[in-house]
Amino acid sequence: MQTRRWWLALAVMALVAGRAYAGDQDFTLVNKTGVEIHALHVSPTSHDEWGKDILGKATLPSGASAEITFHPDAEAKFWDLRVEDEHGNAIVWKHLNLLKISKVTLHYNKESGEATADVE
Repeated sequence: MQTRRWWLALAVMALVAGRAYAGDQDFTLVNKTGVEIHALHVSPTSHDEWGKDILGKATLPSGASAEITFHPDAEAKFWDLRVEDEHGNAIVWKHLNLLKISKVTLHYNKESGEATADVE
């Protein structure tokens, strides 16, 4: 029983420490585009250049989700999001208030070419 309490205390400390180092802009990204995402860039709306591909060598299949975390020092309120498929075709969502958004679900209608995002 003592071991179980120790593990529980350790788990709680890890959770609290993880939240202490998280950025206020952290969100869950859900890919409902029907296309596998090969690159993901997030940049403050005020910047003219995109940040690095935060997926690295990984991809985000349609139907999958990913937890996007920010450095605690990130201060921007509004962010732009860019995703690319395997051919480099890109879709951009602009001016997302990530201080008020915890989940972004991306959609893409292939017939109309319209890209939308639901936010929570």
